[in-house]
Amino acid sequence: MARDFKEGAGAPAQAVSAIVGTGPGNGAALARRFGAQGAPVALLARSSGFSAALAQELPSARAYAVDAGQPEPLQTALAQVAARQGPVGTLIYNAGSGAWGSVEEVTASDLEQCWRVNTLGLFAAVQALLPGMKRLGGGNIIVIGATASRRGGAGAAAFAQAKAAQRTLAESMARQLWPQGIHVALIVIDGIVDLPRSRQRFADKPDDFFVQPAAVAESAWWLAQQPRSAWSFEIEARPFGEKW
Repeated sequence: MARDFKEGAGAPAQAVSAIVGTGPGNGAALARRFGAQGAPVALLARSSGFSAALAQELPSARAYAVDAGQPEPLQTALAQVAARQGPVGTLIYNAGSGAWGSVEEVTASDLEQCWRVNTLGLFAAVQALLPGMKRLGGGNIIVIGATASRRGGAGAAAFAQAKAAQRTLAESMARQLWPQGIHVALIVIDGIVDLPRSRQRFADKPDDFFVQPAAVAESAWWLAQQPRSAWSFEIEARPFGEKW
């Protein structure tokens, strides 16, 4: 593939964008934004029901069922993406798992599962895709993070440690890979994503309390298009109504 880098961005313009964690909310919005105008996208999710239906909306999308917390199946699925759709130039790691409770309430399996999905899956996905990105001459790795990566709330013992590990892994990769033309970036979601279940739980909150998935996707797209002379590592997505 010719190295057609749009505006000096990390990945060639026609390379595949692989979205790990394609469900309602951010995942669907990311798929629609990166799959706009016929651009090829791979939609990876634990269950293929939603992602398969979403793939029907997009002209060059395919859905793959895989658990992001299982490294070998995830790497196999990403190899299938490359074989069926072409080389992956952009990885968007949106998979997440959370268990809530204090250190006395969560279990070791809760802790491990959060880490497997949030951190180990990212590690496995990057290892699978790096050789192809290097052959392309560049790429993007965009991680959807959370405020819990910066502070451990009393009821987030399992989730916070996983997101902190994810953020540190992303920073380590960024420092290593940027000189090789691979842009690693993290979007810290600081707020409640606008989903039907979120609206039910926070029924008294106004619209500007919620993080809009389409806006998160636009931020990810902006990161993927950044010129190489001015790359960002970490940005925040915070709704207007959020206190901070």
